[in-house]
Order: sequence, then C-alpha cells, then structure tokens
Amino acid sequence: MSQKLDTRLTGLSSPMLSIFRIVFGVLFTLHGTMKLFGWPVGDAIPVGTWPFWWAGIVEVVVGVLITVGLLTRIAAIIGAGQMAVAYIWQHWALVGGEPANFWPFANGGELAILYCFAFLLLATTGPGAWSVDGRRQGSVAALH
Repeated sequence: MSQKLDTRLTGLSSPMLSIFRIVFGVLFTLHGTMKLFGWPVGDAIPVGTWPFWWAGIVEVVVGVLITVGLLTRIAAIIGAGQMAVAYIWQHWALVGGEPANFWPFANGGELAILYCFAFLLLATTGPGAWSVDGRRQGSVAALH
C-alpha cells in the first residue's frame, strides 16, 4: 500500500515543486510590492529608505525570478541570504541595547526563517518542470 503511494507521489514531485515555487515566488513578490507601493495592503516605504525600501527591491526582483523559474538557483541563494540577514538584523538584533529573544516565536522571525529555508530548498532542488530554466535547458534538465 505505502509503496504504491510512494510511486504515485514521486511522479508528482516535479510538477508540485513548480507549483510550490510559483506560489512561493508570488508571495515573496507581494512582500516587496507592499514595501515599494503599499500594494496590496499597507503603506509604501519612502523611496531609498535603508534597509526596507532596498529590501523591497530585492524581494520584487527575486520574487519575479522565482515565480517564472528564471535563474532560480541564483535568485534563491540571494533570497535565502536576504532572509538570514533579516532574521539576524531585524528579529534577533539588539532591541533598546539589549539582545532580543533568539526564538522566532518570541521575536516574530518565523516567516524569515521559513522563507530562508524554502529558498535553500529551491536552490538545491531547482525550479521543477514548469519553469523558464527548464525550457532553456531542455525537459530532462528541468526534472532534476
């Protein structure tokens, strides 16, 4: 029974990876558009404000690249780095001269950690079957 399930699910792994990548990329892009344009919710951050406006630029560019599956591994490494820095700098940083709580449940850094490790997953697994990278490298390369 479990062997049949494993076989069935294994056949879906590459398309499901693509669906994950697309949803993940859109969500990351929206984090950037909220910072830059106040869309779909929130207020735009003034142009050039360090570091948040610049983070929004990275989020939009990386998010779009991840969504379409173009330069996926490079974009994912950049995104993972940004999220690691965001966790350390914004969530675990000094607050009022005192170190903030390390635990993401206490410092609000859960999303930064999840995004970081999801990016690392995409960097190591690739974009999946439905991607620009897959089209450029041929259908066999897209499956790996």
